[in-house]
Amino acid sequence: MRDFIKTLTFAVTHMVVAFAVVFALTGSMIIGGLVALIEPLANTVAYFLHEKIWRRIPETA
Repeated sequence: MRDFIKTLTFAVTHMVVAFAVVFALTGSMIIGGLVALIEPLANTVAYFLHEKIWRRIPETA
């Protein structure tokens, strides 16, 4: 459950940053909003899977 909550908070942070960057570059709230929703959702899935894969790799000294 902790991984899921961590993933959600990361997603929200990512969306805010994505919106701010795209809005600053384009001046468009619509484009900023679309990018802020689409790109982080795809990235969040990738991050979640990445975390799951890393949990399966044994730690070494």
